[in-house]
Amino acid sequence: MEESLRGQLLVASPALVDPNFARTVVFITEHSDEGAMGIVLDRPSETAVEALVPQLAEIAGGEPVYVGGPVQPEAIVLLAEFSDLEAAAWIVVADVGLASADVDLDELAAAVRRGRVYAGYSGWGPGQLEAEMEIDSWIVEAPLPKELFPDDPATLWSDVLARKGGQYALIARMPADPSQN
Repeated sequence: MEESLRGQLLVASPALVDPNFARTVVFITEHSDEGAMGIVLDRPSETAVEALVPQLAEIAGGEPVYVGGPVQPEAIVLLAEFSDLEAAAWIVVADVGLASADVDLDELAAAVRRGRVYAGYSGWGPGQLEAEMEIDSWIVEAPLPKELFPDDPATLWSDVLARKGGQYALIARMPADPSQN
């Protein structure tokens, strides 16, 4: 592995047609020789956090549960902006990271400025993500803080590409089905 992608956004290239990742933006939370883990940031579900994990409803601020990826969809992952870094299992970038499963949920609300609840995550085995990068499945971009908790997840994919500029700005305007153009 040449360079870790931890803390970066992976923007699905138009050629990536896997339904789990087509037109998604994945925040890489861990990347090493042992593999990679990330969270799809732009796939809200129809399920309310209150219905699935009522203890996290206050932190989620009325938002739905998001689909973090195809791996362990029954697992709950909390991506949060921490005011108390001790409550984080690990910090990925700045003060944003994942909550520890061991933290007391009542104390967690006081340790987090904002958070999103995800069902499942995205994972890659050793060398798998690197192989996908070699065939240009992903476009790498450093995140802006607002992109980790986007106000409009439906536009995140095109917003990040447009911000990257150049040929990526053209891709950002491409319809999901180019035959409809």
